[in-house]
Amino acid sequence: MSEVDRDRLKKTFDTNAPLYDAIRPRYPERLFDDVAALAGLGPEASVLEIGCGTGQATYALARRGFRIVCVELGASLAAVARKNLAAFPEVNVVMAPFEHWEPDGSSFDLVLAATSWHWLDPRVRYAKAAEILKAEGALAIITSHHVLPGDGDRFFAEVQDDYSAIGEEDVPPPPPDEIADEGGGIEASRLFADVRVIRYLWDRWYTADEYVALLDTYSGHRAMEPARRRRLYDDIRRRIGTRPGGTVRKHYLFILHLARPIAPGRR
Repeated sequence: MSEVDRDRLKKTFDTNAPLYDAIRPRYPERLFDDVAALAGLGPEASVLEIGCGTGQATYALARRGFRIVCVELGASLAAVARKNLAAFPEVNVVMAPFEHWEPDGSSFDLVLAATSWHWLDPRVRYAKAAEILKAEGALAIITSHHVLPGDGDRFFAEVQDDYSAIGEEDVPPPPPDEIADEGGGIEASRLFADVRVIRYLWDRWYTADEYVALLDTYSGHRAMEPARRRRLYDDIRRRIGTRPGGTVRKHYLFILHLARPIAPGRR
């Protein structure tokens, strides 16, 4: 992805923050149990979350008693996050691009990026994360992927006809075992080591309206020409409406990567 495309697409999420909050899937609870255990987070550990969105991951961490600073680019997303996290006084949501945010001398036990790492400037992200981590801290990167297991829903092959009809190229999701993790990229930074990787497969059923609402939170769909997007959504609604039960089953793969910073003298 080019820098121009990355900067353009990552801003689309802020255009409908309430929908994003309502329809985007939450993360498995055991993922955050693993984050806390692998990072060795004690009571009141300090966490910096990059790109918190509306606070889906933040909420799970806040319930575990951690002190959290969230850096969020979008004003609308940050506003929803503050509302969702109002019960946790130890959570502070700051509106800023992570690349330009200044920690004012603070350091953290954990730097977490949940489905946001790929939107950050690759020239900055590893170096800045390493700089603000404590010596015994940890970097946690969570990636999310749309996948299609062998027993997955055939809808995702059939719906390609609806994308072709409006001149959009789309392909069915890959099998889970074809999704590569980010371990190699983390090690290639030469700033982190001791990389641990855990994979979580999860699924959810959607009605036609729910599935179209989900699509409308994806940057690629938000960036489509409006008339083409409306036609696509109408065709997809009709397709799901003719299915038994009027639902579609979508599979997700979440991958947790946890790594420790390398001491400056050993890099």
